[in-house]
Amino acid sequence: MNANVTLDAASATTGELSHEFIAFACELGVLRFGEFKTKAGRLSPYFFNAGLFNDGASLSRLSDFYARRILSAGIRFDVLFGPAYKGIPLAAGAAMALSGLGRNTPYAYNRKEAKDHGEGGTLVGAPLKGRVLIIDDVISAGTSVRESVDLIRAAGATPVAVVIALDRQERGQGDLSAVQEVEKDFGIPVISVAGLTDLIAYLSGHPELENKLAAVREYRVRYGVD
Repeated sequence: MNANVTLDAASATTGELSHEFIAFACELGVLRFGEFKTKAGRLSPYFFNAGLFNDGASLSRLSDFYARRILSAGIRFDVLFGPAYKGIPLAAGAAMALSGLGRNTPYAYNRKEAKDHGEGGTLVGAPLKGRVLIIDDVISAGTSVRESVDLIRAAGATPVAVVIALDRQERGQGDLSAVQEVEKDFGIPVISVAGLTDLIAYLSGHPELENKLAAVREYRVRYGVD
């Protein structure tokens, strides 16, 4: 693999990558508009369901977005970790996409329940050692990230960052968002392929979707964080 492939993949600006990702999510119906109740009990004008990346083509393209965002962020890491369950295909897919861009990367994931036969334990895949990058879809309450950090540290490794598909950029129970709480609690960055700011910018540039824009902007004013 030519080293220039990795450099070219990382050269796209974050804004360009985010715009491309929002368009992709809207095209597949992964990003939907209407009225949806969040875990916090709020009525949101949009909903992101990463479970709808449910075939080979969409997962392959999603994995490419993760890989390109990881490379553009310039994070030093040794292993990818996907928390059960949604993080498992994301970590595997990102590892394959990174390999295609010239960066062969080991990956691991956890089981929800420990296996008492065979290799046993809760961890599967590559050994957790060195610097570990956590891959997830979104951060709502931050529970899976907290569990992942505990597992990684218990294995003697160091969590260095979290990469997610979409940052809703809205407050949790206090003044901080779930993403900001994770960054504050663990001292590691959370990097997103796209965020609510990118969604608003995308809607603003597409007349066929501008009827969704007012509700999304109002939601940002009521619940948003920078």
